[in-house]
Amino acid sequence: MQNAFGMHALSIKNLSKKYKSGVEALKSVSFDVQQGDFFALLGPNGAGKTTAIGIITSLVNKSSGSIEVFGHDMDKELAEAKSCIGVVPQEVNLNLFDFNFNILVNQAGFYGIPRSEGKKRAEQYLKKMQLWEKRKTDARSLSGGMKRRLMVARALVNRPKLLLLDEPTAGVDIETRRMMWDFLRDLNNKGTTIILTTHYLEEAEQLCNKVAIIDEGKIIENDSMQNVLKKLKTEVFILNTEKPLDEAPNIKGYLASLRSPQEIEITVSQEQGVNDAFSSLQESGVKVLSMRNKNSRLEELFLDLTKGQLGDDS
Repeated sequence: MQNAFGMHALSIKNLSKKYKSGVEALKSVSFDVQQGDFFALLGPNGAGKTTAIGIITSLVNKSSGSIEVFGHDMDKELAEAKSCIGVVPQEVNLNLFDFNFNILVNQAGFYGIPRSEGKKRAEQYLKKMQLWEKRKTDARSLSGGMKRRLMVARALVNRPKLLLLDEPTAGVDIETRRMMWDFLRDLNNKGTTIILTTHYLEEAEQLCNKVAIIDEGKIIENDSMQNVLKKLKTEVFILNTEKPLDEAPNIKGYLASLRSPQEIEITVSQEQGVNDAFSSLQESGVKVLSMRNKNSRLEELFLDLTKGQLGDDS
């Protein structure tokens, strides 16, 4: 499928899934992912994210709708569509008793890649994921974070044009998460289209240029990350003061409270900005040393959206 900007990596139209129990996991979901996007698919537990990923990877049967991957209709050209996809599932599904090197070589074989080439790619991606020293150990000996990195390496051996990441950094330490962020940014910059689902909303804000938010099986927001963040109604900031305070200062027009003797929490609306609050504090003799967001901006927006606070125009 072509448009003025190039080919869609993924095009989903009116996708629905109703289980035998009667639960509707997806309700006529439609969205497109442009080639080269780093796309976030966000939503609370049970919203339908993992069901959507399962259908895209042909592990879950849809009830209705259509999916195209780089122009290949999954109902008519399943093998061609799947050859474009790499996936890192939410649950660890490695062969825990096989050597880590063999896991990647065998995965390459599933895609018809010759064993000699598979070995080269296994070495390449184990090194990229900082797992080369673990190549001759079995997967069960790896830590949780190492298992996640091995799953990313496994998903890349067929060099997919579309990479699906379902909670890829769940349970990993901060250092590993940052390393994976850098790797995924580089991968995306080199042309791989990436779809990310995550509960770490700051992760989506840091990595993704597009975002769709799903709640109760429906898409409630679908736009560029920049445009979506513009819809924030309020932000909550923590201000660190030079001297301890006995009570929250009166900041005209702002909701303020004292978190600790040297921390003021203020709520700032989109119309206000934060500069007037600083001026008011300065007039009161309160010197602010630093400021930070209480939550990520996307997290605050997500809470607004899923509570329906933005209304029908969202």
